[in-house]
Amino acid sequence: MRKRVSLADYLANETQVNHVTAELVKLTLTIADACVDIAALVRHGELADVLGASGQQNVQGEDQKKLDIISNDVFIEKTQASGALAGIASEELDHHHPIPDTHQRGSYLVTVDPLDGSSNIDVNGATGTIFSVLPWASDAAPRDEDFLQAGNRQVLAGYCLYSSATMLVLTFGHGVAGFTLDIETGDFLLSHEAMKVPAETTEFAINAAYAAHWYPPVQRYIDECVSGAAGPRETDFNMRWAGSMVGDVHRILCRGGVFLYPADARMEKSGRAGKLRLMYEASPMAWLMEQAGGLAHTGASEIMAVQPTSLHQRVPVFLGSSDEVQRLIDYHNA
Repeated sequence: MRKRVSLADYLANETQVNHVTAELVKLTLTIADACVDIAALVRHGELADVLGASGQQNVQGEDQKKLDIISNDVFIEKTQASGALAGIASEELDHHHPIPDTHQRGSYLVTVDPLDGSSNIDVNGATGTIFSVLPWASDAAPRDEDFLQAGNRQVLAGYCLYSSATMLVLTFGHGVAGFTLDIETGDFLLSHEAMKVPAETTEFAINAAYAAHWYPPVQRYIDECVSGAAGPRETDFNMRWAGSMVGDVHRILCRGGVFLYPADARMEKSGRAGKLRLMYEASPMAWLMEQAGGLAHTGASEIMAVQPTSLHQRVPVFLGSSDEVQRLIDYHNA
C-alpha cells in the first residue's frame, strides 16, 4: 500500500507553492482537529447521550438537536484557541462569537454550520460541518457587519462529512482536495486529489415535497428530468436526496450531479428569499464547486458575487455540473 500524504504535509506544500500563510495553515489544522472531535461524537451517537432534541431553537426559529449545540461548542472552543481568529459567526448563534481577551487574536474570521443535516442524526444519516474563512486586516475586535463579505473574498472553504468514513474536503482557491480520516491514528490522509465535477450529469438532488410551490423555471427543469427518455431531454435522470447539503454536495463532487434548493412561493409568503444560509452554506459550497469545475448560482446571480446584508441571510441555491446549472440559469433568464 502506497504511503498517503497527510493533511499537514499537504498544507506544508501549499505554503511553499501557493503561498498559503502559516497562520492559515495553523487554523486549517485546528478546524480539522475540531472536526475529528465532532466525528467521534456523531460516531458514538446514543452511547454518548448526544441524540435527540435540545428543547431550544436557533436564531432562525428552528428546533436544535443536542448535537447541534455540542458541535457548535466544540468548534468554537477548538478554533478560538488557535491564535489565528478574530471572531467566529455560527448558524447556531444570533451574533458572532468574539475571541476572548485571554486568547490571541488573529487575522481571520470564520463562519460555520457546525452540524449540517442534523435532522439525520437520530437515524444515523449523513451529516457534516461546513466552514468558511475570511480575511480580517484590523487589530480591532470585529463586529457582526465585518463578517458580511462576499464569497469571492474567501481564503479557505470546506466541509467535513460524517458518514461511513469521515472526509475533509477543502479549497484555498487552487483546486479541491479531499482527505479521509484514519480513525486509528487521528490523521486526515489525502484520498481525493484534484477533485473535478463532470460537466454533464443525469442526476439531480431536490426536495420534491415542495413541488407544488416551485416557480416555473424550476418546475420546467424538473418536469423535463422526470419525463426521462420520452421527454424533451431524451434522457433518463435519477433523483438523489441525502437530507444534508454536505451529503449531496459530496456526491456531486465525486461523480457529478446538480443540487437545487430554489426559492418558492411558500418561502416568499414567509418573507424568505431562500432556504439555505449564504454565509454558512451557500458561499463555501459555491467556491468548492467552482474550484472543481462546476457552477453555483441563485438563478439571478453567481452565489460568489452576492454581497451579504445580514449574518443569517438566505438565498436560493443551484450548484453542480456546469451544463445543468447553466440550463437552470437560462430557464430563469427566459
